[in-house]
Amino acid sequence: MTDSLKVGLIQQCCGDDINSNLNACIASIKLAADQGAKLVLLQELHNSKYFCQTENTDNFSIAETIPGPTTDRLTKLARSLGIVIVASLFEKRAEGLYHNTAVVLDSDGSIAGKYQKMHIPDDPGYYEKFYFTPGDIGFKPIQTSLGSLGVLICWDQWFPEAARLMCLAGAEILLYPTAIGWDKLDSDEEKTRQQQAWQTIQRSHAIANNVPVLCCNRTGHESPESDLNNGIDFWGNSFICGQQGEILSEAPYNKECILVTDIVLDRTKELRVIWPFLRDRRIDYYADLTERYLDND
Repeated sequence: MTDSLKVGLIQQCCGDDINSNLNACIASIKLAADQGAKLVLLQELHNSKYFCQTENTDNFSIAETIPGPTTDRLTKLARSLGIVIVASLFEKRAEGLYHNTAVVLDSDGSIAGKYQKMHIPDDPGYYEKFYFTPGDIGFKPIQTSLGSLGVLICWDQWFPEAARLMCLAGAEILLYPTAIGWDKLDSDEEKTRQQQAWQTIQRSHAIANNVPVLCCNRTGHESPESDLNNGIDFWGNSFICGQQGEILSEAPYNKECILVTDIVLDRTKELRVIWPFLRDRRIDYYADLTERYLDND
């Protein structure tokens, strides 16, 4: 991997028309590349509205195969621009088998690999277990022309185990395509606590593993297909942080944004000497981490 890398995030609003959403992504990717970005991360499920607010079998019709229509367009774009693109798709693996999948398109126009979301939420407004089977690829970094990318997805970002396993396997950057926001009924104080917790946990992954973190969230209000809930105000705030959790660049919460900045990759090597977290891990006492819960009876 190169010593310094210019990266870009595309934070956008999504409408009802899938083709329009993808066209907007492509236009923004081109603008990010014009600003020098060599690695561009898109938000979670960027081709559509966040349909998981309700359980509706009609939504399975928007799933697609990998390779498929979207990857066909994005591989051509990656090759023409000479960049790496990390996209996020509703993957149809087989009839009745679907994943929430990130796919990495390399700068030569090839599909470098994919990651299927492992932690699947099931909460009011986030009914993802209805749609997505947990991935079975595991926490494996994806090798690209720019180096090894540890791609995880949204709810995965709350679990330090996932970040650690990616980095133990050689990930040089952690990337999180995301779709998270507020319930309109939450108080302003609660909204602030939620947003700060979300950023803090991801910054902690950067610190604990000495790697940069890229998080790309969506923005705008999206109403559900029914009146069962109040919709979601996606809180944007996409950000890029360095190996000590320092914020290098951050988007606003309430508007579309193309975020481009440099990350210095050599800092990982320097910090792992100064802060040798990997050296001092007590792996001989971590076996209990594979237990669901430790009953003290």
